Amino acid sequence: MSSDVLVSRPHCDSRAVALMVPEQNPPVEPAVPQLSSGSATAGYRSAKYTPPEWFSNCHTILQQAGADCREAQSVQRLSKTLHRDTEAATQKTQAEGTRLLGDRLQDIHHWRSELQRHIERLQADTASLLALKTRLEKALDATETPYAISADNLNCRTRRPGPDLVRDSVEEELLKEVDLIRNIQALLKKTTAQVVTQIKRNREAKQTLELDWSDKYEAYNFDDRGGRYSNTSPDTQRHASSASMQDQVSNPAAWTKFTQDNLSVAVQEEQATSNLRMLVEQVLRDTTEDLRAQCSSVDQAFSQRCVEMKEAKAQLEIRLTEVLEQIGAQERNIVALQQAIHSKEAPLRVAQSRLYVRSLRPHMELCRDEPQLSLEGEVRQIDATVASLQQQLSDARGSLSHLEESRMALEKDVNCKTHSLFVDRDKCMTRREQFPTVSTLSGY
Repeated sequence: MSSDVLVSRPHCDSRAVALMVPEQNPPVEPAVPQLSSGSATAGYRSAKYTPPEWFSNCHTILQQAGADCREAQSVQRLSKTLHRDTEAATQKTQAEGTRLLGDRLQDIHHWRSELQRHIERLQADTASLLALKTRLEKALDATETPYAISADNLNCRTRRPGPDLVRDSVEEELLKEVDLIRNIQALLKKTTAQVVTQIKRNREAKQTLELDWSDKYEAYNFDDRGGRYSNTSPDTQRHASSASMQDQVSNPAAWTKFTQDNLSVAVQEEQATSNLRMLVEQVLRDTTEDLRAQCSSVDQAFSQRCVEMKEAKAQLEIRLTEVLEQIGAQERNIVALQQAIHSKEAPLRVAQSRLYVRSLRPHMELCRDEPQLSLEGEVRQIDATVASLQQQLSDARGSLSHLEESRMALEKDVNCKTHSLFVDRDKCMTRREQFPTVSTLSGY
């Protein structure tokens, strides 16, 4: 062996090293004086343990091993208990999470169904409003025909002759009809604008619901996929940052309120659409009834006016016939008076000649005797008769002149009534047969 002095092996606790526990220095034992057998054995004795050290070391190892075994058993018991408890807690937590995901899926499905129902209702409401908008536009276009008819009637009636160019009941009803049509056109335009605005609002509400529905559809798919994950699923993996709180997330109350607010807006628009539909139907019904009622009033006024003109024309024609008869009779009367006056010429010449001849009697024979007086009376009578006949002839001629004036006035008035009757009956009333029907005025 080497002649170097061997140093004692330092004490080392392997368990403490394994558990990374700071190593404690071994207790310092008092130095025991060693017997020396001489310098030849000094190096050998310093490198060996003593029997007490050997027994002590074995005892220490045994104690440490027993303590380690007991500690291991305790750790194993605790590990089994912890494993059992954590396994149960994990399974319970996972089951609770799965149940909550299922509840969440039901909530999402409920609100998504509500959104889908109101989306379909808004879509149906919008379609109905589009149909009503088309009806309003058709009804507005249909009012152009009665307006043109009324304007044409008024224009035609301005061509009536002077005596018949009066502001009668027909003209008043036509003016009422024109004003009514203008008011109806303004009302239909205003109602159409309201329908267009409501269609826009319905589409905006529908778009909001569709966005919410789309978000819930994606959320439902994500939660459904997450709910289907199990401990044996091959597509799961660790996401360390997924459990941290995300910024700008909503809470369940805000989530529910958001959808409820969207649905509330949709319900309001649905109610507004329903009210507007009833309003439009009422407007179309009222405007159609008003137009048809006014059309009936105008037609009735035309009919009454035509009856009046026919009666007036018939009376004028009867009177014209009488006047013509009187003109003929008066003309014959004038001829008779002229003949009567002419027939008085011969007797007057005879009487005057007799008086002249008797005025040639001489001296006392020129006597106012009975013949003289008779002849003078005869002349006076004939002169008076001729004067009376001439006066009667003048009166007859004046009467004939008046009859001629009446005839011309009657003929002119008959022609006027004929023309006015042609305008009202053949022009205006025939044109009014093209008045739109109830279905056309209602926008169908």
